[in-house]
Amino acid sequence: MMDLTAELIESIGELTLEANESKTLKIDDKTYSIDGRGDIHLVLPPNIADQEISINTLTGLVSMLKNMDERKSEKLFVQVKSPSEIYVYGAIDSYGRREDLITVNAMLPDIYYSNFLSQENMNIMLQSQFVKNDDQQLLLKVIGNLKEENVATSTDDGTSQAVKIRSGVASIDNVKVPNPVILAPYRTFVEVKQPESRFVFRMQEGMQSAIFEADGGAWKNEAMRNITEFLKSNLETEIESKHVVVIS
Repeated sequence: MMDLTAELIESIGELTLEANESKTLKIDDKTYSIDGRGDIHLVLPPNIADQEISINTLTGLVSMLKNMDERKSEKLFVQVKSPSEIYVYGAIDSYGRREDLITVNAMLPDIYYSNFLSQENMNIMLQSQFVKNDDQQLLLKVIGNLKEENVATSTDDGTSQAVKIRSGVASIDNVKVPNPVILAPYRTFVEVKQPESRFVFRMQEGMQSAIFEADGGAWKNEAMRNITEFLKSNLETEIESKHVVVIS
């Protein structure tokens, strides 16, 4: 049996390590690695963001885009995806990658459409989660002065309901609630106008009432247009220089 010297053992170990080590090859400004089995892999440079930034307001987004000095020479794409969601992407690089840079999600209240609520809960919801307008004020007047017997004896023609509400110390008015009503819930970013849309308002015994959406979601298009116009107005310089592109 041949005796292996320490020097020979060390040489064999070095050859084994060399065979298993990955080697690199550069072709057309791209780097490829070749592992010990001969498999080739494209090496992607670590020059993209690891994680996108999360923001909740349009003003925060504008400020961020104006101060991204490290991206001044690059084109950024701002996508208005919905009334409450915006995404900012980088341009596609030579490796076919597109960075996810910023996500913007509006902080919106929970509005309980299509659910019959108590007199108090409906009053609070209308005041805290809807923009003040004529129909909002009318609904507040109706539900704020309801008595149990009023709803029990209300008239209903299938479209509008009428109830008797107390308007003074001794007087009682017959108030017809129009349908549909025009309301503007907080459904998009607070920096832009909240779109008005149609709702059906209904009452039932127990002084409960509910509102039902009745515009087929058309308000979403208006909200997205409002967001786009806000961004174009506040990023005028960046858009003119082709640094920022706003799409919706």
